[in-house]
Amino acid sequence: MKLRLAWRIARRELRAGLRGFRVLLICLILGVAAIAAVTSVRESISLGLAREGAALLGGDAEMTFTYRFATQEERDWMGGRSVAVSEIADFRSMLSRKDERALTQVKAVDAAYPLIGTVGLRPDMPLAAALTGRDGVPGIVLDPMLSDRLGLTLGETVRLGDVAFVVMAELTREPDGASAGFTLGPRSIVAREALRNTALLSPGSLFDAAYRLKLAPQTDLDALKSRAEAEVAEGGFRWRDSRNGAPGVNRFVERLSSFLVLVGLAGLAVGGVGVSSAVRAYLDRKIASIATLKTLGADRATILMIYLLQVGVLTLLAIVGGLVLGALIPLIAAPFLQGILPVPMDTTVHAGPLFEAALYGLLSSAIFVLWPLALTEKIRPAALYRDAQFGLKGLPRWPYLLTVFVLIAVLVSAAVLFSDSARLVLWAGAGLALSFGALVLAGRGMAALARRLARLKALRGILPLRLALGSVGGPGGETISVVLSLGLGLTVLSAIGQIDTNLRGAIGRDLPDAAPSYYVVDIQKDQIDGVRNRLAEDPGVTRFETAPMLRGIITRINGQDAQTVAGPHWVLRGDRGITYAAQKPDNAEVTEGVWWPEGYEGPPQISFAADEAAEMGLKLGDEMTVNILGRDITGTITSLRNVDFSSAGMGFVLTMNPAALSGAPHTHIATIYATPEAETPLIRDLARAYPNITTIRVRDAIDRVSSILKSIAAATTLGAMATLVTGAVVLVGAAAAGEDRRRFEAAILKTLGASRNRILASFALRSLLLGAAAGLVAFGAGAIAAWAVIHFVMEAEFTLSLLSALWIVVGGISVTLITSLFFSWRAMLVRPARVLRSADG
Repeated sequence: MKLRLAWRIARRELRAGLRGFRVLLICLILGVAAIAAVTSVRESISLGLAREGAALLGGDAEMTFTYRFATQEERDWMGGRSVAVSEIADFRSMLSRKDERALTQVKAVDAAYPLIGTVGLRPDMPLAAALTGRDGVPGIVLDPMLSDRLGLTLGETVRLGDVAFVVMAELTREPDGASAGFTLGPRSIVAREALRNTALLSPGSLFDAAYRLKLAPQTDLDALKSRAEAEVAEGGFRWRDSRNGAPGVNRFVERLSSFLVLVGLAGLAVGGVGVSSAVRAYLDRKIASIATLKTLGADRATILMIYLLQVGVLTLLAIVGGLVLGALIPLIAAPFLQGILPVPMDTTVHAGPLFEAALYGLLSSAIFVLWPLALTEKIRPAALYRDAQFGLKGLPRWPYLLTVFVLIAVLVSAAVLFSDSARLVLWAGAGLALSFGALVLAGRGMAALARRLARLKALRGILPLRLALGSVGGPGGETISVVLSLGLGLTVLSAIGQIDTNLRGAIGRDLPDAAPSYYVVDIQKDQIDGVRNRLAEDPGVTRFETAPMLRGIITRINGQDAQTVAGPHWVLRGDRGITYAAQKPDNAEVTEGVWWPEGYEGPPQISFAADEAAEMGLKLGDEMTVNILGRDITGTITSLRNVDFSSAGMGFVLTMNPAALSGAPHTHIATIYATPEAETPLIRDLARAYPNITTIRVRDAIDRVSSILKSIAAATTLGAMATLVTGAVVLVGAAAAGEDRRRFEAAILKTLGASRNRILASFALRSLLLGAAAGLVAFGAGAIAAWAVIHFVMEAEFTLSLLSALWIVVGGISVTLITSLFFSWRAMLVRPARVLRSADG
């Protein structure tokens, strides 16, 4: 009976229109749409990667060996368990044309490549014909960027190392390009046979040999992987299969989308403030109606049910609208996204992401709506005659507060469940809660300070300022809602701005000062002395370092699988750089244990990076097995040392005694610190003397990383701007909700003789105070959040950006000022007599 009666009354009140609920609808639609769009794009990419996994990988499975080709026995094993096998060598090298050189990522392929998909060439021709070349010179196909960089035309001759190739075509489509991950140079493709017995692919050179397997239908990939790890090279290879054809892309999309979802949740929190304010403003106007219903015998449960049904219906409508918009955005943006993303997308409507967004919207709405609705039971019939103008006050009873906390816990749990990083969600949730609390305290503190300042004798002659302070500190004002709504949006934007500024500064400004000018790799053993002599004789070379260079996969720790012991640490993902040294390097600081004596030839010993050892739970005396060129080497950790990776110089996680690696083929690596004037002739001389070596300009690598960061920053800034737009909507709603109060206040002041300019000045000063408070708190909270990310996640030095801070504060003041003055001006246009007669009636 109560429910039927409550619904009847609620339905009649809804017929009066949506006045007062527009902010609720807009905030929820924006928040839900943002999350639905981000999660839908994530799902589209994930499903596209899963569907096209074999095409992206270039086969149903791939086994990759580091710095060596598979033995005949290993090839026989792969051939016996697959329909077809393709062998590919992937490495970096210098492509040269006369005295011009450019870094390229070379793919040397066999006749079976590609097992799945097709290569796109311009002019159109079969890949086999392009790689055959002409007049006995093998062919090469190049990324158009390489052709532009070196000014190449079809038919010209170029060199990789000391091998000549004729340019036959430009590469327009590489079917397995997305699986390659981050590369420092554009792609070029040559025939594997053309590089046979060259120094570019000699034992110990820096290359990966990948074997793509085309498998029979219904092959059990897990079983095949287990057999390979047990029967091939004692697991000394990297395995990938079609279930995760581009793991780097997938991991990047997951992390970025998780972050954007968190930004979206922050937007929902901002919108929640608007929802709460809208409901509170609506209920303030209904105080007389609620008091009348109570006078006629309605109990508090019925009253709560009436307005809960009204808000519930509108919330569901807003969520449905947000879901429709969030589902349409990816479909509309699909052509643009597919043009800039190197991965396929399954551009359909996905139920899972829409459910996730709906759940977030429903929970956040319930959290922010329940609070003002619960206050309706505090309204007494006496409100018909007094105190109605002050609106809803106080705290809800404890059952409502407990319900709110439970809903918050459910929302956080849902975010953890849907995200791939529980730690990120929990830290972000804690940061958002602290920011929320800081803004509430700032609002209350601002109100208390305003009340105190308004009573100062020194301000008695400044009427607009006293009026502004009285309004900020008075009861029933908009101080907390304005500071909260604007402050949360600015906090997210401030944090992203500080993170972006610090990352750009560290990579684009600070790193080049500390980093070497060039890396030189693939230096053969018989070339290292000549390279050292050339560098030592050059007055423009301020410093250089050289070291033996091997790569290996850490497979076991203390006899157990390494990832089982240490988890998915970055050191265990793929192969790592390894070196050997007879003496402790001058710049190495041993923190625990002792370095092996010079000339030591006993069981293998390992010096490991101290920070990484602590993260992996390693200690002195632990045994570690490293697979190098198919051979397992087990050593004991006898020392830990500090390794500084921040300078981009030479740093190895793992160093062994020379005798442990004496039988392994390897090359050397060098880092060169030189003046800009010395770089060009130095690199040209090295290239002429040793055509097989590869030189990597650090500035080019930094520019590639900076461009990626720029794209990430653009995506996150758009997310933050969406949050700020929601905050602006909330501000508009708060200002609109307070328009009646401003109109009444202006009418009283006009009647008492205040001029229009003074009244507008008081409104403007009120906005300046609230905007400044929100901006300052947002700047502080955003800076703390950015410091935590830079310090704990990025492990870099944090520098406060004052320019970013200035924009945040100025932005907060400007948005608040413009919004408030617009509605204040409207309030000023109404005649005082009309307002006062309405209030009296």
